[in-house]
Amino acid sequence: MLELGQVDKTSDTPAFKQIATALRDAIGSGRIAPGDKVPSETQLREHFGVARMTVRQALGELSAEGLLVAEHGRGVFVRERPVVRRVASDRFARRHREAGQAAFIAEAEGVGVPSVDEIEVGTEAASGDVREALALPARSRVVARRRRCLMDGQPVELATSYVPLSIAKGTAIEAADTGPGGIYARIEEAGHALAEFSEEVAARMPSPEERRRLRLPAGTPVLTVRRIAFDINGLPVELTDTVKAAPSYVLEYRFPAN
Repeated sequence: MLELGQVDKTSDTPAFKQIATALRDAIGSGRIAPGDKVPSETQLREHFGVARMTVRQALGELSAEGLLVAEHGRGVFVRERPVVRRVASDRFARRHREAGQAAFIAEAEGVGVPSVDEIEVGTEAASGDVREALALPARSRVVARRRRCLMDGQPVELATSYVPLSIAKGTAIEAADTGPGGIYARIEEAGHALAEFSEEVAARMPSPEERRRLRLPAGTPVLTVRRIAFDINGLPVELTDTVKAAPSYVLEYRFPAN
């Protein structure tokens, strides 16, 4: 059987958590790959020298994290995470908005079933960081849209968008459902034809809250992308900060050589 180490019975850490950590590390390192069957309860019980309930607690913890999925009559498998190929030169194309597709829906096409939950929309005072990015004066207010994006029910991204209240007020940007084409379609309807986007990409470890909401195994990094949308007059009209589960994304950029 796969080498998973042994339970340290002198440790203060419960045996089921030690087993969960061993399996989680094996999955995170690729020793147990997405789609692979994990050792059976009997194999794990015999290997670690623990009770069946202890093994079930360990497997239950990993299932709750979204790492494992049980298939009736077949066993327990590592959940396969679909990889979203995010092509920056295409995802914001106007044709997607005209077809009624927001950016996440467009890039998820052909990969899996996209969805969005944990939607929070409200008006708030723009922080100094947001004011600077959107070139707003002091005491400006913005509409903030916070949500979680999922692929086949698995969280892959946390996103927060900020639109100046002067643009968003009275539009569907203030609603939970922004309608066909998403907020960029609504911004253009408000008279701000989009011309270009700037992005900054970085990588880091997630906060405990981000790890919980994205159901990430320990040691899994995230990608952060800050995007600013500019209209044809060079005015910044929207800012989005996203935190992406790194194993779920490939970021592709295309640009001319001259």
